[in-house]
Amino acid sequence: MSILNILQFPDPKLRQKAAPVASVDDRIRTLVDDMFETMYSAPGIGLAAVQVEVLKRVIVIDISEDKSQPKCFINPEIIECSGHEKMDEGCLSVPGIYEPVSRAKDITVRYLDREGKAQELTVDGLLAVCIQHEMDHLDGKLFVDYLSEMKRNRIRKKMEKMRQHTL
Repeated sequence: MSILNILQFPDPKLRQKAAPVASVDDRIRTLVDDMFETMYSAPGIGLAAVQVEVLKRVIVIDISEDKSQPKCFINPEIIECSGHEKMDEGCLSVPGIYEPVSRAKDITVRYLDREGKAQELTVDGLLAVCIQHEMDHLDGKLFVDYLSEMKRNRIRKKMEKMRQHTL
């Protein structure tokens, strides 16, 4: 397994759309394993393949405190949603920034698991928010897109300044 490089906002590569996975094979399973290792080491609770420069519709999530509930969603699609909930969100591609975002409270998602089997899951709370957040990445959208233009520009400048200090 390998730790992959996570793209940082405002990198334009984060705006690319991911393509569906044609078949779940060993290459995709290796990607999933590498994504989990990358997410855990960051540390984070969710990661989309787009964030590690792989344009495939793959996300990994583990909202447990002890890294005991890894979930992999391949070609996820939300088939039902209801309610609204506002929750502070952060992102491995926008480190150190947390802002409230409004999303659906309850969702049902259809996806393929790590073995390529079709699954359906109904969730709420943090897991629902995390799935929606990571699915946005697959369409080139970031949580900062839900913020005002002024806030987004302030965050962009802060991230660019941080990047200059690390070069």
